[in-house]
Amino acid sequence: MNDMRHSDRRIAVSQTGLLGRVALLLVLTLVAIIPASLTAAPRAVTAQQVTTSEWSPPRTVYIPATGQHIDGWFLDLWRENGGASVFGNPVTPEFTRDDGAVVQYYEFARFEFWPEGNADGEQLVFGEIGTDLRPAVVPRISIGGPDGRAAEMARIARAWEPLDEDEVREESDTYRYIEETGHSIYDGFLRFWESSGLQWYLGNPITEEYVIDDVHYQVFERGQLTWEAGGDIELAPVGKRLASQKRLSQEPVAQEGAPIYDESLFIPPPPPVPQGLSERAVANDAPANGERWIDIDLTNQYLRAYQGDVVVLEHAISSGTPGFETPTGTHYINRMLESDDMRGTASNETWFVPDVPHAMYFTNEGHAIHGTYWHSNFGTPMSHGCINLPEWAAEEIFNWIPVGARVVIHY
Repeated sequence: MNDMRHSDRRIAVSQTGLLGRVALLLVLTLVAIIPASLTAAPRAVTAQQVTTSEWSPPRTVYIPATGQHIDGWFLDLWRENGGASVFGNPVTPEFTRDDGAVVQYYEFARFEFWPEGNADGEQLVFGEIGTDLRPAVVPRISIGGPDGRAAEMARIARAWEPLDEDEVREESDTYRYIEETGHSIYDGFLRFWESSGLQWYLGNPITEEYVIDDVHYQVFERGQLTWEAGGDIELAPVGKRLASQKRLSQEPVAQEGAPIYDESLFIPPPPPVPQGLSERAVANDAPANGERWIDIDLTNQYLRAYQGDVVVLEHAISSGTPGFETPTGTHYINRMLESDDMRGTASNETWFVPDVPHAMYFTNEGHAIHGTYWHSNFGTPMSHGCINLPEWAAEEIFNWIPVGARVVIHY
């Protein structure tokens, strides 16, 4: 088998193959992220990261595909490092082993939480499930010829044995010897290991490549790669296999109110649009004690409401038509009425407009800034000298500006 070279072995994985699953992983630069996350608690998603104090992400989600929950730190570890695309979905509930570790099996992985720290002082780690595949008995000779169960076990067992010194080849682009474990990796498995972005998770090879029923395998510290002719290199579902071997329950559990996992659950809501000019002034960093005043540009038919030197509202207006010009100059709001009937006679014209909303008078002759329900042609002179605004804009200014505020009107 060691003489076989698999240059035709494909590592461009289909949508259901592993590289399809790790496409998102590559953009997350996980090679840099993972080492830190294995020596301390994973980065928690907290309310400090969001825009409202009322929102927080779920701490437990439900995976319908396997009928299991992912909770707490395991949820953080799973999401932040590739999710189902790397580890698969959970196949067991969390449970506590006899050694005190809280564990959960996933299709391709095992997560472990050690409350008091493991032998290396780590709390949250990926279980070395590859090591768990090691045969309990390692026969050194094949019994019963080249075929049969005994021969198969012998080939697997031999693959676990570190290479002898005379078996190690010269390193090249297609062959590497990993001194830490005494095993080599070559051709397609080597290219995949180095280019897929999963080297950080799989760890080093702990077997040689071996073949069973025309399927090629190689075991790594935290997983197993598999390939057969015409297919793609994939992760073998070692986590699920070990859970079955250990007779762990994989029966679906009740959802119990946990939300079904969707990454949108972890996207904070957009910041609320400030309601009212006081809130908008704060949002725009206007000086808290800044003067609240209004500038009206008759040439451009435009109003700007200022707090200090910060604009908190601006909108097109309708000012007086010819013969009913709006008076220029500096004025001051002298009276404010939530609703008023406006009437007048000038230039042989008489008018009456009932229930004009949010009137802010700035002259003694009846000129006012107010809401307008009878037209929406803002940007064009339309009035008998008043400043017409949409009803919503007039209401916001009315609720924000004080009596005595300055109104500057100019061309």
